[in-house]
Amino acid sequence: MPPMLVLGIESSCDETGVALYSTAAGGALLAHALHTQVVMHQAYGGVVPELASRDHIRRAVPLLRKVLADSGCSLREIDAVAYTQGPGLAGALLVGAAFAEALATSLGVPTVPVHHLEGHLLSPLLSSRPPCFPFIALLVSGGHSQLMHVTGVGHYELLGETLDDAAGEAFDKTAKLLGLAYPGGPALAALAEHGRPDRVKLPRPMLHSGDLDFSFSGLKTAVLTRVRESIASGGPLDEQQRADIARGFQDAIVEVLVKKSLRAVKDSGLKQLVVAGGVGANRELRRQLDARAAKSKIAVFYPELEFCTDNGAMIALAGALRLQCGAATKPAGAFAVRPRWPLADLLA
Repeated sequence: MPPMLVLGIESSCDETGVALYSTAAGGALLAHALHTQVVMHQAYGGVVPELASRDHIRRAVPLLRKVLADSGCSLREIDAVAYTQGPGLAGALLVGAAFAEALATSLGVPTVPVHHLEGHLLSPLLSSRPPCFPFIALLVSGGHSQLMHVTGVGHYELLGETLDDAAGEAFDKTAKLLGLAYPGGPALAALAEHGRPDRVKLPRPMLHSGDLDFSFSGLKTAVLTRVRESIASGGPLDEQQRADIARGFQDAIVEVLVKKSLRAVKDSGLKQLVVAGGVGANRELRRQLDARAAKSKIAVFYPELEFCTDNGAMIALAGALRLQCGAATKPAGAFAVRPRWPLADLLA
């Protein structure tokens, strides 16, 4: 297949991302641009879907122009347009899909609908130190926590997944319990840095379950119980108490993620672990994974920090890799989004 220039568009939630990826000379990200809606949603304590959709409409064209200018490419050089088809917010997905399909129609090029989680899963391949297939992947993004055996693009075996709240959801909900502002996950991680280790003991859900599944809903409930007990015995929590609870919570989640991930690698006989998704940016998770993996001579790979959260680069990459593997494209025009798109649909 001759080299291709693939445009990627991401609009699944509260980030609008656009990127250009070239498959020439082994592949390269030529340019990317991202707008986050965090400030807009902070006043509401979370993402407001209608506001998110409207903001995607405002950002798509300016971001596309920036990417073209930064890359030195023109619209007419684009060979295909990849976009996030799902999962995500229906309205937000529709904005990106409609924009991508209309652009592709005007250029006479095909489109490549991409699963959002596959974008995250493959995002470490954009780093300066990319992994090689096969590897074990810990995918911790938003409402998803999975362990997967990855042998190639489109060839994924699910080893374990969350049975209720994912790690990212637990971070966000616990942050709310502690009175932290949106986005809660990063705020809780920052607060935990000031917490005292082992001051607050919390359960490690399913740590010894004998499988590779996760469950974090009960951990969130344990935090709620601890907060209520502390308030009942001494009034409102002070800053140090909140930090100690945040530290105890983070330590519990990190321990479960680290031990189950390394167990999955050991069971597979492989020596590579990939960590992808927003929670993959957590500094304590990275620190403990790196330390524990080094003892077992396991190499751990992460996306660059700018590609841990939602972005257009991972969608452009996933679309380009799909094309290189001979995946079917679709003529631009009619389309549908998939707000609820089971990960199982991607499994080999």
